[in-house]
Amino acid sequence: MIEINTIKEMKQWVLSRKKEGQTVGFVPTMGFLHEGHLSLVKKAKSESDVVIMSVFVNPLQFGEGEDFEEYPRNKHRDEDLAKDHGVDVLFYPDAKEMYPGPMSVSMKVHHGVDVLCGASRPGHFDGVATVVMKLFQITDPDKAFFGMKDAQQVAVIQNMVRDFHLDVDVVPVDIVREEDGLAKSSRNVNLSESERKEAHHLSKTLNQAKVEVVEGRISTSKALEAWTRKELAQRITGKLDYVQVLRFPDLMELTDLQGKIILAVAVFYDRARIIDNITWEIGKGEFNHVS
Repeated sequence: MIEINTIKEMKQWVLSRKKEGQTVGFVPTMGFLHEGHLSLVKKAKSESDVVIMSVFVNPLQFGEGEDFEEYPRNKHRDEDLAKDHGVDVLFYPDAKEMYPGPMSVSMKVHHGVDVLCGASRPGHFDGVATVVMKLFQITDPDKAFFGMKDAQQVAVIQNMVRDFHLDVDVVPVDIVREEDGLAKSSRNVNLSESERKEAHHLSKTLNQAKVEVVEGRISTSKALEAWTRKELAQRITGKLDYVQVLRFPDLMELTDLQGKIILAVAVFYDRARIIDNITWEIGKGEFNHVS
C-alpha cells in the first residue's frame, strides 16, 4: 500500500492504472476505521482491480455546534487497517489540499434533504455532495462503495451521479453491526458505558417494527412511526431526533406501506448522535437494500 497526500499525485496514479486497463474501486471515509469501512474494502476488492480509500474529515458537512472537533481520529491506526485489508492507495489529504481557498462553486442538494438527517442538519448534504464530487473528480473511480448505515447519503450520491451524468457506479453495502446489533460507527466510541448498553435497542426496535408490518398489525407509515417512537421512548434515555418512514431510494413520503421503504431513526446522546435504519420491500418479507 502507498499513501498519497496530494491531488496531483493521486490523479497521476489513477491515470497510470487506467492506461493499463485496470478498474478502480473507491471507498470514501472520514477515518477512524471500523469493520463497516472494511466491509466496503472487501466488496471493492471483489469488484475492482485496484482499491483507493480516502480518509478526510470534511469540515463542510459539519454544521455549527456539531461534532467536528469531537470526531475521532487515529491516522496510524487507519494506515495499519487499510494496509492489512488490501487497500492499494490510501488518499490522505489535509483540508488545505482539498479546500485551498474559498470555493466559488459548490454543490446544492435540492431533493431528499428536508427529511431524516437533513431536517436537523441544514447544509450537511451540500457538504457531503461537494466533497464526494471533488473526490470522484480526483480518483475517477469505476465503482464507489458506500455503507447503507448512511442510507440518505447513498440516495443523495446516487441522485448526484444521475443528475450530473457521472461515469461511476454507486454500490450500496449492507450495514455491519456489533454482536448486540448496534450499527458500527466511528462515533460509537463517544458513547458512555450506560449509553452503549442501551444503544442496541435502536436495531432491535427497527427489526421488531418490521415484524409488526410483515405480520399485518401495522399498515400505514404514520402508525409505523408512532409504534417505533413509543417503543424507543420506553427503551432508551437518549433524545430522539427523528423516526421516519419514507419510500426508498427517492425518500418521498408515503401513506400506505407498499413497495420499497426505509424506516430510519436518529438519537442524540451526550457526545454522539447515533443513526440506524432498516430497508425492505413490503410483501416480500425480506430485506432488500436497493441500489
